[in-house]
Amino acid sequence: MTILRRFSPAFLLPLLSAFALSACGINSVPAAEEVAKAKWADVQAQYQRRANLIGNLVATVKAAGKQEQDTLVGVTEARAKATSIQVSADDLSDPAKVQQFQQAQAQLGQGLGRLLASVEAYPDLKANQNFLDLQSQLEGTENRIAVSIRDYNEAVRAYNTRIRTFPDAIGAKIIHGAKPMTPFQASTPGADEAPKVDFGN
Repeated sequence: MTILRRFSPAFLLPLLSAFALSACGINSVPAAEEVAKAKWADVQAQYQRRANLIGNLVATVKAAGKQEQDTLVGVTEARAKATSIQVSADDLSDPAKVQQFQQAQAQLGQGLGRLLASVEAYPDLKANQNFLDLQSQLEGTENRIAVSIRDYNEAVRAYNTRIRTFPDAIGAKIIHGAKPMTPFQASTPGADEAPKVDFGN
């Protein structure tokens, strides 16, 4: 009681106002948004890693299997399309742009699955150390993609919940003009599963 008497109301008012505003999403909303954007960058990095590996894989298969030209062309075209569609952190509240990115990645995943399935006809290729290394790296990358998507979706869920619940919704709408972000979802059946890369070894 004696401590409060030492401070004038003019001093306490800004202090109480700052405390009240801190509970209205002033800092927590942008912090949650930045976490979601960082997780999206991780998703893109893993898809870029896959695209880079596919280029090497296509070159290795091309050297061993001239008969699979149509499959190789299809994968190369799908890779080019997938890498040309970019979704910036500012586009994460646009479901159409996120879906376009998802569909391109799903198409590339399906093409990769067909390419890897066609390798069964080439015993020499399956024994090629370069191919086996690429296969192992692709398996790891598909797992990293799944983890990155899970982490991104969790960050989006936390952000979307924060901007819709009191008291953070006040700061989210009035100060930040926050919009919900779009989670990553499978756009075609089975697109959320890694292409099969098991050759029965």
